[in-house]
Amino acid sequence: MPRTIRNEFDKKLTFENLMKAHILSRKGKGYREEVILFNLKQEEYIMWLYEKLKNGTYKHGGYSIFYVTEPKLRRIEKSKYIDRIVHRFVVDNFLKEYFEKCFIYHTYACIKNRGMHKACLDVQKAMKHCKNIWNEYYILKMDIRKYFESIDKEILFKILKRKIADKKLLWLLKEIIYSNCTKEEAKEVEEIKTANKSLPIGNYTSQLFANIYLNELDQYIKNELKVKYYFRYLDDCAILVKTKNEAKEILEKIKIFLEENLQLELNEKTQIFKSKQGINFCGYKINEYRLKIRDRGKRKLKKKVKELKYRIKKGEINSKEAKRYLAGHMGYIHYANIYNLSEKIFEIE
Repeated sequence: MPRTIRNEFDKKLTFENLMKAHILSRKGKGYREEVILFNLKQEEYIMWLYEKLKNGTYKHGGYSIFYVTEPKLRRIEKSKYIDRIVHRFVVDNFLKEYFEKCFIYHTYACIKNRGMHKACLDVQKAMKHCKNIWNEYYILKMDIRKYFESIDKEILFKILKRKIADKKLLWLLKEIIYSNCTKEEAKEVEEIKTANKSLPIGNYTSQLFANIYLNELDQYIKNELKVKYYFRYLDDCAILVKTKNEAKEILEKIKIFLEENLQLELNEKTQIFKSKQGINFCGYKINEYRLKIRDRGKRKLKKKVKELKYRIKKGEINSKEAKRYLAGHMGYIHYANIYNLSEKIFEIE
């Protein structure tokens, strides 16, 4: 496979590929009104979309905005369904194929056969190894301040252009990247620099864009700083080193790199710990021999179980339905050493 994407857009822009993107986009969402309406005339809509993309007249639609409070308050920008088909088409046919193979092995978010559980197990394995070779060591835990809101679109587009020479694909990527920021909006805030930042949380493209953006940091840490034990899950990073001074030196270099190259900064959660304190990573409290759910995760889990027990008592749902609601939580606790806790809170009569 060539390193640069050239003359691929027209080859992969087919009715079949757009229909496949639609089928994948509607998975698990077939009950939603917008998907039901699209399905009624899916061939016509897909053909219309195909023509718009082929002749370069496609325009990304607007967003509906809502907020979530778990695990913290976040603004979610939800694009129109037909735009989500375009997101899927771009990611599955171009970005994944050409960019994911360039990622380091120890980055985990939104990558097939990796994920948060593998990230935690790999960190724990590295901690055991460091304990054996160094006995005592230090952990540098880093977190990016307001990551999605701070991504600079111009820098992101320049990174993409290094690997993409297909003008039509670049046009479409630019349409998606700048879809939540128009020139009119920039004038309203009277600061183009601010308006040029932020990716919409909720787009299928955004998580991969976020990985591509921080891959710059990954390559710097691995190839320039020569850090062996480095792990990243989206903007959550961990480094294991032998001494505290080494951790401080690495941290200062990373701060400079982030500011000068990516216009990012670390937040107050960034700290250096002694190995015996363990590390909070991907929702778990990890040390060499235990993987525990953090207190916040326990509270959330207990609250959900209590709510489901109440609904069972009122006759709104049965035990089988309640356990289905907890399927995601079961996957979360499966890897943690909390047998007694799980026996206690999952006792649903």
